[in-house]
Amino acid sequence: MEADVVLKMKGICMEFPGVKALEDVGFTLKKGEIRALMGENGAGKSTLIKCLTGVNKFQKGEIFLDGQQIVNKDTMDAQNKGISTVYQEVNLCPNLSVAENLYIGREPLTKIGTVNRKEMNKRAATLMKELDLDVDVTRNLEEYSLALQQMIAIARAVDMDSKVLILDEPTSSLDENEVEKLFTMMRNLKAKGVAIIFVTHFLEQVYAVCDGITVLRNGTLVGEYEIADLPRVKLVAAMMGKDFDDLAAIKPENTGDKRKEPMVIEAKGISHAGTIKPFDLEIHKGEVIGLTGLLGSGRSELARAIYGADRAQTGTLKVKGKEVKIKQPIDAMKLGMGLLPDDRKAEGIIGDLSIRENIILAIQAKAGIMKRIPMAKQIEITDKYIDLLQIKCASRETLIKQLSGGNQQKVILARWLATNPDFLILDEPTRGIDIGTKTEIQKLVRQLADEGKSLIFISSEIEEMLRTCNRMAVLRDGAKVGEIDECDMNQMNVMKAIAGGDKNE
Repeated sequence: MEADVVLKMKGICMEFPGVKALEDVGFTLKKGEIRALMGENGAGKSTLIKCLTGVNKFQKGEIFLDGQQIVNKDTMDAQNKGISTVYQEVNLCPNLSVAENLYIGREPLTKIGTVNRKEMNKRAATLMKELDLDVDVTRNLEEYSLALQQMIAIARAVDMDSKVLILDEPTSSLDENEVEKLFTMMRNLKAKGVAIIFVTHFLEQVYAVCDGITVLRNGTLVGEYEIADLPRVKLVAAMMGKDFDDLAAIKPENTGDKRKEPMVIEAKGISHAGTIKPFDLEIHKGEVIGLTGLLGSGRSELARAIYGADRAQTGTLKVKGKEVKIKQPIDAMKLGMGLLPDDRKAEGIIGDLSIRENIILAIQAKAGIMKRIPMAKQIEITDKYIDLLQIKCASRETLIKQLSGGNQQKVILARWLATNPDFLILDEPTRGIDIGTKTEIQKLVRQLADEGKSLIFISSEIEEMLRTCNRMAVLRDGAKVGEIDECDMNQMNVMKAIAGGDKNE
């Protein structure tokens, strides 16, 4: 093994019942290196980290630390060997002081066995100074910003003689200044010889701070690259599973310029703190607007800000030319809007209710609790959409949790179609469902547009965006960075836009 390699994972295979999560995955990390671990949702990043830290008991493979093969029984065992993880959510105690958090479980003791607070505070202050953190270690952790709390969590890991530091999405809740402070700290640790695994989905941050990139896709290793050898566009291609040299242009038939039609949605300067920077978006009658970008680019957050699922802090929203205030989703529903969320299990279906009850839910909410929809009407509506969408079920009274994922998705679609919306947001409507059902939903999207409905369509699959959308808005790191008209919509242009124009450095 190379002299400067601190961590090597070889042939890691991890299988859950019926699912191969990792297949023959390798990972190499050098001393004093910052290496990004990247991949889209479901690529296997979290699973690989859990294999490394002892959370997952993988079936095959080997892990070497400083050339010695190791087996981690749990996270504490990994930590004792010098492998520490700092998660996106800081898992320290906010009601304790900074010093207490730094040394919890390993406090310096007096001769009589009590905690030596004076010594603990002294060590903590020295550590903060070494890491250039301006912190009063006697104050409670909760008095500091999330960014400083994360840096304190990193400081704790460093003080425990970490050889390998895993930072799991540490920047997702930080502003630009806080991110730069974190990067300064990472560079200082790198200079001290600490090896860092940086799990992130922010492209710009990867190229700002990392030395190398390891890309996973669908539980397999795509490759390990030096930063200089992997331009942004090729990184996007690797993550999305496209051969950069064989990208075929796929264009739908020209559907005409919908911007001549009346405007249905006009958003100006809409933002949501911590997730979406101010954006403008116009959607016309009969138009399908695609939101494209990598996971974490802000696609879902932008849609949720329009719908009121996340309340916008700035900006104005007009619906059919009239300025409106949407404080919560029910306001949006009464304006003729609907949202099919990306996580159907957590935010879409109500598992212990029947298909009928799930379908009439939105209509009932619009009508109000005092205007109960007659059972005969509920049955009429339910049967109509079971037939229209070909929902495979034993009966309308079957519990929705007993259906396949694709049929659950159709039920949620039926819920919103039953409200006869003017504007519908579909967030990953085809994720995790079979090809036949995907095609049905894509055809339905075009059919709804032909009927004059306006839609936002969000998908991780470029091909289906190209097949369904009139225009595409491109998002990167929480900002809308451009739009692509139908005449320019092909895989190459979309992927260049996602990666950041023609950046190749």
